[in-house]
Amino acid sequence: MIQDIRRQYNGKFTQEAYDQFFRSLWEHFHQPIEFKVCETPVFVPEWLRNLLIQAGEEVIDTLVQPGFKEATEASIPDHLRVPGEDDHTTFLAIDFGICKVGDEILPQLIEMQGFASLYGHQHAMARGYRRFFDIPGHMSHLFSLEDLEYEDLLRRTLLGDHKAENVILLDIEPNKQKTWVDFWDTKFMTGIEPVCITELHRSGNDLWYERDGQKINVHRIYDRLIFDELEARKDLRYDWNKTEPVNVEWVSHPNWFFRISKYTMPMLRSRFVPETHFVHELPVIPDDLENYVLKPLFSFAGAGVKFDVQRDDISSLEHPEHFILQKKVQYEPVIQTPDVPAKFEVRMMYIWEKDSPRPRLVINLVRLSKGVMIGVNFNKNKDWVGGSVGFFE
Repeated sequence: MIQDIRRQYNGKFTQEAYDQFFRSLWEHFHQPIEFKVCETPVFVPEWLRNLLIQAGEEVIDTLVQPGFKEATEASIPDHLRVPGEDDHTTFLAIDFGICKVGDEILPQLIEMQGFASLYGHQHAMARGYRRFFDIPGHMSHLFSLEDLEYEDLLRRTLLGDHKAENVILLDIEPNKQKTWVDFWDTKFMTGIEPVCITELHRSGNDLWYERDGQKINVHRIYDRLIFDELEARKDLRYDWNKTEPVNVEWVSHPNWFFRISKYTMPMLRSRFVPETHFVHELPVIPDDLENYVLKPLFSFAGAGVKFDVQRDDISSLEHPEHFILQKKVQYEPVIQTPDVPAKFEVRMMYIWEKDSPRPRLVINLVRLSKGVMIGVNFNKNKDWVGGSVGFFE
């Protein structure tokens, strides 16, 4: 988006440099990355940086209201409620599409989650881009932090007051997750071990796992496990399912995955937030449904989202209270590539420290697309698309 920098980057780009960059992200882990890493970062100008920060703060204004927890109680399915919830989430991710709104380019809220994102991998990826490509020194993927300061903040956030050996990153078969590289980037920075829920054992209210024949107690859990996936895996056998009380601290607590989610979007009022309604609260079904998207509240990674909405899709819903209807946004292709321009969205990623009144913006994630939508299925056989990072003025 900054023409001089974009022209220089595109002009100097070589496939050889990209191949070396891509390989550097995973070769020391001896397992290739499965998802598409984009050929380019995004260079974000100051005016857009300011808008993205403002948009994020306007969303956060709602999250810090005294009655937020009471207003989101119904977001947590009863059978998935986890005891021991804290006052606020530790990790917060807010996704904005870069869109055309009238005559302006504005961020528009797409999704939000009180759940961890790729805090390890995005840092490693940004350093990789800087190693293999000419990234201007005055631009950063971090916000008001140097590299070592960010790594120290992430380490302190994940470990709390515990030794690394007593803190785990929890998921289902971590080695087989598409985002496995983030787990090992995180381990490299913090020392915490990725552990499958099937490896955890329960003795009374205590949890432990075994490594190299040694029993290791678990005092703190960096939660990366999505309930959707756990419920779908009927083949798994485990001693503990997250909802039973145990003597552990959570980062972030699992209930925040539901509280800060699509469920929150109808509560927001901002020029950066598309019109959004709970379906069961609609006074009438809009006549212009072609301008809306129907989204299930309890899904992950875009599952169940319907873009071509018909009246029957709404009137036939068995549980309309589990869906939102959101005004569509128009992504603007503003990133010049060797063939056609690409669209992009930015995930603003925050850490909310225990005694802080508000979350702190620390790092970002970017996804580029040339398809109808952001996502792998819409970008098959395309170049200069996929996961990336923004370097901000």
